[in-house]
Amino acid sequence: MSNPAIILSKDIPHANAGASTVRLIIWRRLSQLAMVGLLGQWSFYGIFRCPFLVPYISCQNCPVITCHGRLFTMFWGLWLLLPVSVLLFGRAFCGWGCPGGFVNQMLGKAAPLKLRTKNPFTRFAPFGQYLGLAVALYLYFALSQPRADVPIRVGEFFKSVALTFEHAGLLWLIRSFFVLGFLALGLIAANAWCRLACPTGGLLEALKHASLFRFYKTSKCNDCNQCLKACEMGTRPDETNCTNCGDCMSICPTNAIRFGWKKSQ
Repeated sequence: MSNPAIILSKDIPHANAGASTVRLIIWRRLSQLAMVGLLGQWSFYGIFRCPFLVPYISCQNCPVITCHGRLFTMFWGLWLLLPVSVLLFGRAFCGWGCPGGFVNQMLGKAAPLKLRTKNPFTRFAPFGQYLGLAVALYLYFALSQPRADVPIRVGEFFKSVALTFEHAGLLWLIRSFFVLGFLALGLIAANAWCRLACPTGGLLEALKHASLFRFYKTSKCNDCNQCLKACEMGTRPDETNCTNCGDCMSICPTNAIRFGWKKSQ
């Protein structure tokens, strides 16, 4: 007959991990909401008002002076701090700070297809992020970041958005409807944009393995994939699409998930 004291002692670490995970989730949501307040308007303008094919980069030359990215020159801060965040915490910006990521995660909660399983599609589809990154680099460097839209400025906000689409060039419309299409797809397949197509996600994914700190699996891992089934991005710690969110900390039945500096195996 099992000793209740021994069973209780085994449950304590998981109970503590569960409480820590709840606190971590709360802090992550607060961080996301704070970043929505800080970058939300700029993120919205990047899709609906930015005249350039690759948004969020050429803000210093943008005629849409009502955009916060142009008005407060916050793009300098983002593009200076983002490499630092990657060096420290890998792709954590996607899970902790990106307003678009937050919107996709909220939409993903209603999606019937969570894609939280291992199969050929979930293995290879995330490489679409690198394709998105390659297209963005081509538009910026090969085509010299063309201005493909007339930035209409009128008093009414939504009227300005409607006029922006009305006077946009073909490439701008293709870009915008591609992004909006993936956003809508997120209502069916959870986090479709973040997992399968985001150029910024592709860039951070390519660089995250140089990060100093991360969530990772130890040798205790028995490949039960409980972490994968709980993950909004449908992945496991330190694998493709892991954003260091920490939601999986209390899920592991063998307590094999750690955060910190991962020593070379």
